Amino acid sequence: MGIQLRKLIFPVLLAVAGAGVLIALGVWQIQRMQWKSDILADIETSIAAPPVSIPAVLAEAEHEYLPVTASGELTGDVLHVLVSTEENGAGYRTISAFNTGERTILVDAGFAGLDDRATPLPTGEITVTGNLLWPDEVDGFTPEPDNGLWFARDAVAMSQTLDTEPVFLVAREIPGDTVPMPVGITGIPNDHLSYAVTWFLLAAGWLAMSGLFIVRTLRPKGN
Repeated sequence: MGIQLRKLIFPVLLAVAGAGVLIALGVWQIQRMQWKSDILADIETSIAAPPVSIPAVLAEAEHEYLPVTASGELTGDVLHVLVSTEENGAGYRTISAFNTGERTILVDAGFAGLDDRATPLPTGEITVTGNLLWPDEVDGFTPEPDNGLWFARDAVAMSQTLDTEPVFLVAREIPGDTVPMPVGITGIPNDHLSYAVTWFLLAAGWLAMSGLFIVRTLRPKGN
């Protein structure tokens, strides 16, 4: 019996240590989920706050999602970003340069259908209300822009193309025929619960396999 108990020391320690690490990772993901939920709540609060004038000096870390309202004129230079939405299907985000008199920034004027790419934007002075954003949605699989058609928003590249500051005013209220696609938290992932469940399932599997190994160790040879 003493020999059998000594044989169990290492597998038991391994089972406990392995399960402990996996459970700790799961608990950490639960904590990360709460942390991310708090951040998303703060972003929602910021998005829905009363709009203000565009600050004289813009900083992404400080002004991301800031609700603003501004008056000016669209320059007529337009880029289109291919998108697909649940509400309207496939179409384009309509991006234009917006001159407020004090600065020129990018405006995301909203959605236009596949057959409405040539729909003109409003001329003359307009007022746009929305949120500031510094999007960089490009990854290694994003195709290069083709004849004014883009496949993701890129504040820096688009600002260079339209000669503006590298910041978007994403409209939630704008004159014209485009359908605003306002800033929200829908596209910001919070997958930590699924990660936590994965770690806990791995811990359960580890304990099950360890238990099976221990049972086999205790079983007399020849049985």
